[in-house]
Amino acid sequence: MSDRIDVMRPWLGREEVDAVTEVLASGWVAQGPRVARFEDEFARVQQAGHAIATSSCTSALHLALLVAGVHAGDEVVVPSFSFVATTNAPVYVGATPVFADVDLATGNVTAQTVEAVLTERTRAVIVVDQGGVPVDLDSIRAVTDPRGIVVIEDAACGAGSTYRGRPVGAGAELTAWSFHPRKVITTGEGGMLTTSNPEWAVRARRLREHAMSVSAADRHASVLAPAEQYLEVGYNYRMTDLQAAVGIVQLGRLPEIVERRRQIAATYAKQIAELEGLRPVTDPAWGTCSFQSYWVEVGPQYPVDRDGLLAHLAAAGVSARRGIMAAHRQPAHAAVPHGPLPVTEHLTDSTLILPVFHQMSESEQSRVVDALRTAGRGA
Repeated sequence: MSDRIDVMRPWLGREEVDAVTEVLASGWVAQGPRVARFEDEFARVQQAGHAIATSSCTSALHLALLVAGVHAGDEVVVPSFSFVATTNAPVYVGATPVFADVDLATGNVTAQTVEAVLTERTRAVIVVDQGGVPVDLDSIRAVTDPRGIVVIEDAACGAGSTYRGRPVGAGAELTAWSFHPRKVITTGEGGMLTTSNPEWAVRARRLREHAMSVSAADRHASVLAPAEQYLEVGYNYRMTDLQAAVGIVQLGRLPEIVERRRQIAATYAKQIAELEGLRPVTDPAWGTCSFQSYWVEVGPQYPVDRDGLLAHLAAAGVSARRGIMAAHRQPAHAAVPHGPLPVTEHLTDSTLILPVFHQMSESEQSRVVDALRTAGRGA
């Protein structure tokens, strides 16, 4: 459909093209000086002590669990209400994921839902800034810190969101980030791990490069490369300079991108308020949202259910998406024991994600809202 409205489009321009062209001309396209610069600038923007570029947010989560000392037999509390990678990561290290329910308004775990599933085997908790909504980190750490439990923030959707006046992730010991094209800023594929712990940063850098004692950049910069050792079993989780060059430009665009997304969200909120039975996501009391995903709950007062509304939007050329998945319902994790998750299941069944992207025009947004109105009239 030529006039379809996509749920998301990355904002890429001539600056990104020029940055990649410069890297190609340099001849150094693998992990190198641009990656180091991207790490430095990302750490500065996010107020993080250390930043380690990775191949994805999933690999960053894996590294976070490794450096935090999570082992086979440990338990890691996660929200089921999240992309499946959040649940996969503990399995990579042999730990058991333990599902916590989420808050109805934010879609995030809370101190209460986390505390309800802690056991003597809990070694870490992964909290998620779902759809860019900042998690209430301080209240959760008030529960976990006295128990010696590490909190890892999954900020895959969090770039540009704030928590108590600072960027999300700034108050976490470990935070994982995504630069997938669906995210607020992108490097195509790619991720980042930030941490306040210098020892964890050193080990994460080593593990992402096969655990080599000498980095690839240092070896390639030497005429006679020093002999390296492989100190433990490592991984190939590197980012390329091609990706980092795009990321540096995108990071500079972040304030403008977030401002535009919040404008679009404000327009949606004003117009959806007129439609009975629809509840859009909003900023929580403790922070501001980048609206990486603008999700709406479809209530019983609305004339059609969530799936009916998705079909209506699709017929109008609007590419909306089902709300966040419930990992405990997926075959890969169906055998994981869990208690009741009523809010998770309700939100998974009743929410959808509306289009939001930087280049979205007023007429495109009007088309989306008009489709919501006609569905609301039963048309």
